[in-house]
Amino acid sequence: MTRVISGAVLVSLAIVIVWWAPAIVFEAFALIVAVLGAMELLRLVGFAVAVPMAAVYIALPLAALVQIRLLAGPEAVFLVMLTIMVSDTAQYYTGRALGRTPLAPRISPKKTIEGAIGGFVFGTLLFVVLGAWWAPRMSTTIRVGLGLAIVALGIAGDLFESFLKRRAGVKDSSALIPGHGGVLDRIDALLFAAPVYYLVLRLTAES
Repeated sequence: MTRVISGAVLVSLAIVIVWWAPAIVFEAFALIVAVLGAMELLRLVGFAVAVPMAAVYIALPLAALVQIRLLAGPEAVFLVMLTIMVSDTAQYYTGRALGRTPLAPRISPKKTIEGAIGGFVFGTLLFVVLGAWWAPRMSTTIRVGLGLAIVALGIAGDLFESFLKRRAGVKDSSALIPGHGGVLDRIDALLFAAPVYYLVLRLTAES
């Protein structure tokens, strides 16, 4: 029940901040998330590694999200967020129903290749369909390719954070969010996907 409640709060907060908040509020929120994420990273990898790593792993992707909102509006931010959320959900349920082959057993034993395939199918499908309204400058071919890339990068981001946690010997990056772990546990996929998504949006806008 705690997980459901905190999840509902997170979704509601994301909708308010991404869709309705002024740019300065969104930027301030991104900064807060960056600071919290950096603190969790410090716990996982230590000070010497966390300081330079946070700039690339956390600050750069969150700055990309800020630029995405400025460049293409809140719907563009929601598009990548929803794609990752749908992909994650599809991976979980497809993996539970059909999963037989481990994807990365040493890093994340519960992830399966079958689950990943489900994530690719449903995540990309959502990106292609919603992208027709929320990213109209992109052709269908670009939307398919970018949707696949976002899902792949999201899976890579999830596995990377799992690797950091396994290396540190912890289950979650922190206990900040009841039932969900820490900030990094919630945005790990987004951190890998956001910079590439921004670059494609930028190139599409300039073409």
